[in-house]
Amino acid sequence: MREVDKAVKSEFMIAITQLAAEKNLPREVILEAMEAALVSAYKKDSNLQGNIVVRIDRETGEHRVFQEQTVVAEVEDDQADISIQDAKKIKPDATIDDVISTEVYPSHASRIAAQTAKQVVLQRLREAEREMVFEEFSNREGDIVSGLVQRIEPNHIVVDLGKTEAILPVPEQVRTEHYRPGQRQKFYLLEVHRSLRGPQLILSRTHKNLLRRLFELEVPEIHKGVVEIRSIAREAGYRSKVAVTAQQEGVDPVGSCVGLRGIRIQNIVNELSGERIDVVQWDQDPTRCVANALSPAQVLSVQVNEETNTASVVVPDRQLSLAIGREGQNARLAAKLTGWRIDIKPESAMQEVLAAASASAKPSAPPPPQSPAPERAEQPWMEVIAEEEQTTTEPAAEPAVEEEAPAAATKAEEAAAPSAIRFAEEVLVRSPEDNNEGGSKKRKKSKKADRKPEGTQAKAKKTKRARRPIVEDDEDNEFEELDV
Repeated sequence: MREVDKAVKSEFMIAITQLAAEKNLPREVILEAMEAALVSAYKKDSNLQGNIVVRIDRETGEHRVFQEQTVVAEVEDDQADISIQDAKKIKPDATIDDVISTEVYPSHASRIAAQTAKQVVLQRLREAEREMVFEEFSNREGDIVSGLVQRIEPNHIVVDLGKTEAILPVPEQVRTEHYRPGQRQKFYLLEVHRSLRGPQLILSRTHKNLLRRLFELEVPEIHKGVVEIRSIAREAGYRSKVAVTAQQEGVDPVGSCVGLRGIRIQNIVNELSGERIDVVQWDQDPTRCVANALSPAQVLSVQVNEETNTASVVVPDRQLSLAIGREGQNARLAAKLTGWRIDIKPESAMQEVLAAASASAKPSAPPPPQSPAPERAEQPWMEVIAEEEQTTTEPAAEPAVEEEAPAAATKAEEAAAPSAIRFAEEVLVRSPEDNNEGGSKKRKKSKKADRKPEGTQAKAKKTKRARRPIVEDDEDNEFEELDV
């Protein structure tokens, strides 16, 4: 019998060890769950009451059942309390408030008690797994985790992280990305908290620290601390700006992040589904820092006002649209990166402002006073000239009156004379040159008619004939037939 018991016990411990390996739980956790399950089974199937404790031997797997009672002066509950006299019989040095453990031997558990023990074991193991997952991922909060998109729901996306599931809410999703089941991606572990169903993990793809962690993975200088990321401004899915500085002399921070032929930055861009990333150098001088943040635009000058926290930037006219960016994106990211309010002005507008300021600064000279023209004294010869001009203008007016009279007489004679009849020969007198021109035109027409082919002659016969009057010098009007 002892050999059989040892074989059964050894199999029991082997099963416990295997279960601990499958659940990835410590062996002690499994044994504690078994002890709690046996306690519930014995309480349900036997008359044991009070504080029952089951202890399993960690080496042999043998279990023993004890009933614990507290030593009191006056007993109120026989199952939970024991008098001082009875306690000294079991333990001679017992005192008040001591706990006396008495071993009991309950009967074998029935099938219902065994089923209850099984449910208790599963519940304890489930709670142990949840607690272990919470402790593991709570330490990784703010880090990158790799997961597999399991299913897509209207309010969130469920991501499988291996040991547990996480949720990617809609606000933490990138608008330009398209997720599909079975897709593996890197996520930023935003938050871990407890819930009724176990630990709740919230992931993010839009957080700017995701970009920081990706740089730490791809750039060894950042991971070692040789290059430091001072600031990050990100609009997820579109564009990001990263300001870096070197903690060691002789190290190019921008070149370290970009890598040989851009291989390092390209890996990060591919992980973020083609998001544009600008790496600029951080500077303690605000003017240089703002100028670098507006990269790739060229900056002519920067004026900083610390009271209003404003930086006025002057750029060439051809670089104005590049400095502002599409829908103000470049200027907006530069302001987030540096913490300054940036006012961008073109060079031409700044020159006009300076010119107006310089013009207003110069005092305008008053116009010189105009002295009145001196009055000329009248001379005796001026009176003589004035008299001569009057004498010359008076006779010139008299002939004009005389000329008007003959003009009126001629008009009256024309009105009185009867209207004479005029013939066409008098009106239209043709010169011999005009007659020659008319004859030459007729000869040209006859030549064109001779040149026409035979096929067209038949068509010419069918043409209508029109008559027109011809006016000649010495004969009356006659009609001549012409081919139309």
